[in-house]
Amino acid sequence: MKNLVVILGPTGVGKSELCIQVAQQLHSPIINADSRQIFAELPIGTAAPTRRQLAQVKHYFVGNHALTDYYSASMFEQDVLALLGRLFNGQEDGTPHPCCVMSGGSMMYIDAVCNGIDDIPTVDERTRQTLKRRLAEEGLPALVEELKTLDPEHWKIVDRNNPRRVVHALEICHMTGTTYSSFRTNQKKERPFNIIKIGLNRPREDMYERINERVLGMVADGLVEEAAALYPLRGLNALNTVGYKELFSHFDGDIPLDEAIRQIQSNTRRYMRKQLTWFKKDTDITWFSPENIEDILKFIRQKTR
Repeated sequence: MKNLVVILGPTGVGKSELCIQVAQQLHSPIINADSRQIFAELPIGTAAPTRRQLAQVKHYFVGNHALTDYYSASMFEQDVLALLGRLFNGQEDGTPHPCCVMSGGSMMYIDAVCNGIDDIPTVDERTRQTLKRRLAEEGLPALVEELKTLDPEHWKIVDRNNPRRVVHALEICHMTGTTYSSFRTNQKKERPFNIIKIGLNRPREDMYERINERVLGMVADGLVEEAAALYPLRGLNALNTVGYKELFSHFDGDIPLDEAIRQIQSNTRRYMRKQLTWFKKDTDITWFSPENIEDILKFIRQKTR
């Protein structure tokens, strides 16, 4: 039986090093499920795998797109399923991998692979550019109000502070002439492989300390300089994320650098809590401390088919 081991958890918990150990034991590459680490321009701010880590185990979906590329959870689902097919049967690298590892913290990307995502039409370039221009010119509140008119059902549940979610719903409304809600069936898709979900977590205070220290480490590694180089592209949705938007506010003169760093730490801790809230809803996840590598490997051996 073919198996997909999904190792997930909040940002800063310590997924990268543990996944390398697990992948080495299973003779598997690592499929990266991080919606920001796919962008080549963001290695520091997204804590992407280092050159040393990439040399230890083959990674997929790390730095394989440019910031200006359009990419979605639906596209990730299709790409990963195709890759898994090649890995399982040995077409990818000449060696069959009956047990593959996927790791990350992007909730929608993981759900897309494990459960499937609704078959929502791909947005054409003309519609995408039109809504991108309107977001820049009219602002998010105006588009939120338009969504309320065109698709009140989705307006009730969408994150109205997330421009990507709002814009995408409007793209579908305008392109298809019907509501975004009409495409959302939320039906779980069957997969031709066994899925083993492992969650990593630590005590909350330990997580806070790790996140605070990691942010300082990113700054020492050149995060400010990385963000400065990307400042001309600050309007891109991919940069509307923790670590960059706070520094852009600093570059705009709104806040001093030390306040930007403090906000990055605070917003990362908030995102960590959001991730855990999402993951805790999934009863298929078995939770471990990242320190318990032997228990994790034993669990995987018991669950593989």
